Amino acid sequence: MYSTAPIDSTGPDYTNAVARVLTTLTATALLTQLQAIELRFGRTRPYRNAPRTLDLDLLLFGDETINLPELTVPHPRMHERAFVLRPLADLAPDLVLPQGPILDLLAACSDQPIQRLASR
Repeated sequence: MYSTAPIDSTGPDYTNAVARVLTTLTATALLTQLQAIELRFGRTRPYRNAPRTLDLDLLLFGDETINLPELTVPHPRMHERAFVLRPLADLAPDLVLPQGPILDLLAACSDQPIQRLASR
């Protein structure tokens, strides 16, 4: 888990993590489930990039490319965000995204402060 300042928003620092899951759900069904979890934790969407209690994004879905009004995979801005790339690189350091190798993309985000939180 990592701590980072909000991007394109205000408020306290966020805690960020990436998880790899196995599922039999389709990508859109998984997105629906993620949004239901956000709602249970009080997530509201009053405006774009509003402060949030929980933000669950679907970054990748296997090797699929998905372009739907409600879902774009790979996530369209993940390659620009250290708070996504650093924990994702922990899981898959050899991952190559459409924009390039994850470690190269992470190096390009070196101006974005990110702090690893102590393990419990």
